[in-house]
Amino acid sequence: MTWKIRPNCPEDVMQLADIYLSVRRQTFTWVDPGKFHREDFAAHTNGEVVSVCEGADGKIAGFISVWAADDFIHMLYILPEFQGKGAGTALLQSLPGWPEHKYRLKCLINNRDAKAFYLAHGFQVTGRGASPEGDYEELSFTPAPAK
Repeated sequence: MTWKIRPNCPEDVMQLADIYLSVRRQTFTWVDPGKFHREDFAAHTNGEVVSVCEGADGKIAGFISVWAADDFIHMLYILPEFQGKGAGTALLQSLPGWPEHKYRLKCLINNRDAKAFYLAHGFQVTGRGASPEGDYEELSFTPAPAK
């Protein structure tokens, strides 16, 4: 598939909030789904750079949210029907300086598919911690040294 990556705009907010809510409820099955709310998207992305991934038909497949000051990928969410079709890869590749720039993120240990995705894209486990949604691993993308 061909993906278009663009900055989010105010018209996207409700749809991105719906994606964030539905994917978290479907993925984080070990967390009480009542703890997730549509309003979380605005609160959790406040101050972050959000990019949208859409298909050729204009349908939004997902988004990435980055805290630019720390090169921290806070969120990458793809609707289930688009997972495994390159949308997540397109979002990673849209990051400033990718793949020559170092990025990091936290991935819940129970989110095995996400961890496999990041490891397949060159991230490595560099730390561990705990959050209200469960234990996580910090993953870092360190570019290969220039030859």
